[in-house]
Amino acid sequence: MSNTIERIKCLIIGSGPAGYTAAIYASRADLKPVMYTGMEPGGQLTTTTEVDNFPGYPEGIDGPTMMVQLQQQAERFGTEVRIGMVTAVDFNKTAGGIHKVTVDNTTEIEAETVIISTGATAKYLGLPSEQKLRGGGVSACAVCDGFFYKGQDVAIVGAGDTAAEEATYLANICKNVTMLVRKDHMRASKAMQHRVNNTSNIKVMYNTEVDEVLGEQVVEGLRMVNNQTGSKEEIEITGLFIAIGHKPNTDIFKGQLDMDDTGYLITEGKSTKTNIPGVFASGDVQDKEYRQAVTAAGTGCMAALDAERYLATIETNEEVSA
Repeated sequence: MSNTIERIKCLIIGSGPAGYTAAIYASRADLKPVMYTGMEPGGQLTTTTEVDNFPGYPEGIDGPTMMVQLQQQAERFGTEVRIGMVTAVDFNKTAGGIHKVTVDNTTEIEAETVIISTGATAKYLGLPSEQKLRGGGVSACAVCDGFFYKGQDVAIVGAGDTAAEEATYLANICKNVTMLVRKDHMRASKAMQHRVNNTSNIKVMYNTEVDEVLGEQVVEGLRMVNNQTGSKEEIEITGLFIAIGHKPNTDIFKGQLDMDDTGYLITEGKSTKTNIPGVFASGDVQDKEYRQAVTAAGTGCMAALDAERYLATIETNEEVSA
């Protein structure tokens, strides 16, 4: 550990749309925020080729460029962006208490407020052909990328409510949707199953898994395998959507911050406040419903405002007690 411990007024963990928006607002409020980017600077959008649904970009923009611009905007107002991974935290449960954070297992930092924007990681199948074509037709977000496959044939993997909802969403804009379900039944609610089954251009294939995603530069087809018979079948598609869930990046906060049973941070009411005073959560790390860049940015703004108000309250109480 370093002998000199740095004290920060506002520490931001994570560098996606939520983190950078929090940084913009926090720096404009003179909180002098310091951001640690984590292992994936820019977050999930750095793996997205085109972003067409974020306000302010009439011609669209590619994800990495958008994140660079958000970083530049945050830095313009005084945010210090550092490459590093927060590896441990020791949150103080007392209002006005100082939180301790360890970066890269070596550097200890003290922070008056902490904004957590570590996001969530989409789960993929892990096939080499799938990973090769991420951004070339393989996506984990139908709402984000479905528009690019308007009028085309696509496939979706998953059996829960999210998969069913995304399948029906795709069915409204795509020609045909093939839904691959690993078991002989869906996990989705009965209402969502009825919706899928009543949509004429959705074909559900049970006991079916992806054997290989076909294509060199972009998705051209899909080879499927029946896990009961071993028989294989190929179909022509241009897009493959993986809807088997997300994992929030919250492991280092376990035991200190309240989470739901899947690991998403729980915030108080409509705020970004966690159960620890001075610690706030924004973006996909606390949002499993919408998971959009624009909603993440909105909660990043909220977290910065919550942090600013928290510090103002603490300072007022200190002045009164003095």
